[in-house]
Formats: sequence, C-alpha cells, structure tokens
Amino acid sequence: MTVRFDGQVAIVTGAGNGLGRSHALALAARGAKVLVNDLGAARDGTGGSSAAAQEVVALIKERGGEAIANGANVALIGDVEQMVAEAMVAWGRVDILVNNAGILRDKTFAKMDLVDFDLVMNVHLSGSVNCTKAVWEIMREQNYGRIVMTTSSSGLYGNFGQSNYGAAKMAVIGLMNTLVLEGQKYNIHVNALAPAAATRMTEDLGIDEAALSLMKPEAVTAGLLTLCHDKAPSRFILCAGAGGYASTQIYETDGIFLPPEEQTPEAIMARWSEVADPKGQAVLHSGAEQSEKFLKKAMMQK
Repeated sequence: MTVRFDGQVAIVTGAGNGLGRSHALALAARGAKVLVNDLGAARDGTGGSSAAAQEVVALIKERGGEAIANGANVALIGDVEQMVAEAMVAWGRVDILVNNAGILRDKTFAKMDLVDFDLVMNVHLSGSVNCTKAVWEIMREQNYGRIVMTTSSSGLYGNFGQSNYGAAKMAVIGLMNTLVLEGQKYNIHVNALAPAAATRMTEDLGIDEAALSLMKPEAVTAGLLTLCHDKAPSRFILCAGAGGYASTQIYETDGIFLPPEEQTPEAIMARWSEVADPKGQAVLHSGAEQSEKFLKKAMMQK
C-alpha cells in the first residue's frame, strides 16, 4: 500500500527544525495540509522567532502543498487553543497531531535547578497535554484522529544528566496508555515515537561525524508516518533511528502469590527469582488487568 494523507489536516509542533521539520515536509509531500508550529526558541527554550516555521511553510508551498505557520508556545494552553482554532478556520478539521516540540536543560540531578526541571516538564509533558486536549473534542466529533507522542530512550531506559527530560518522556507514555483506552470508540489512535537522529538536540552527545551521517531525521520520519496514517496501530512505541525500527513494550512477569501469613518482605526476598522470572510475562492493556491477575491468583488458593 502507498501511505497518503490527502484531504487530511496535520499539526506538527516544533516543526521549524530537525525532526519536526522533516515530519512536516513529509506529511505535506504525501498530501496533508500542515500547520507548522514552532516558537522559534533556542534549544534551551529561550528566545523566539517565526523565521524557521515560515521557511518550512514556504518550502511546502514551493512544492505544491498547503501549509500555515504558527508560533504558539505549547506550554501555554491559550496559545495552543488559538493554534488549533487557526487550523479549524483554514481547513475545518484536524486529523493528525504530532507532539514533537521539546527543549533540553541537561545537568546531573544534584546540580539541576528545579526551575529547569519544571520547564522541561512543561514543554514536553504539559505541551503534549495542551495540544492533545485542544484537538481531542474535534477528533471525537469527527470520529477520527491520529496522535503521536514523542518519547525517548532517555525516558524508556534512562540517560545520565537527563532526569528532567527522561521523566517527561516517560510521562507521555502514561498519557498515551490512558488516551488509547478513552479514544478507542472514537477511532482515535494514540502512539509514541522514540527517535534517534542527528539534530540540534543531539549536538553535545559526542557522536562522531560518521555515525551522525547515518542518523538522518528522514529515517525517523518514515516511522512517524506509519504511526499517523489511517491504518496505524494504537498504543505502539516505535523506536526509529539510522534505518533501524523496533518496538518497546512494557511487560509484567506472572509473579507469585503469598498467603496472608507469609506477606512479609522476607518471604518476598526469598522468592525473588520467581517474582522476576520472565516465563509467562505479558503485556497488560489496562491497570485493571493487573488487579484481575493478582485477584485470580489469590482466589485460586482458596
């Protein structure tokens, strides 16, 4: 099949540079009308300029596509609501939301000012919440929506000096998991992309030039397009970089049951190898499934 987005409207945040720019250009090339959002701030979130977003819009139009630029700060709900209203006035619907905007304020946790922690959380997590909230009712009413969160290996696995970034990037997975359940009957699919690409966000990581040349944003964007078309899955974490594509899933082991008289830390430690045994582990699809599993184990002992 050929992936196309003809007649669809996409909002891509942080689309003036790097991955967002690549996402916006690719969506437009495949037929989508694109609202190119970018505050135009520096990598640490300071400053602002509309030049980058305007340049992407100009490029889309030169190639025969439709696009408008928007400078909303995704951390401010008022800005975001105006952004979505602009898309609705221009095109009357919103089919795709790509939550891509982000900043970095890297330091070890011991040295990090909590202001920097909060700011990163506000942009990555609250920004994703604000944008999703602003399009949610639109997507419910039109009975269609594709939303992509941008997570990171820093959140999924940890990365030295990025406690703020990692916390925010894991938080959007929790957001995704619940929105999947709430959006299911409205044909709203919510997925997450974990990218690895050479952008200004990776400038200080010490990656050599040969490796950087393999980490093109376009390789990640190919993955992004699979998560926001009409045949996309839901609740999928797609990892993409340098031409590699993989899935991350959260598993829970089958675990053990202890009767009331044995429910002590000593008893748990004594059977730790069974608690951690991957045999029988499974992907759970709601928090209720965990409770049901434990209750079933307890009831089987009676």
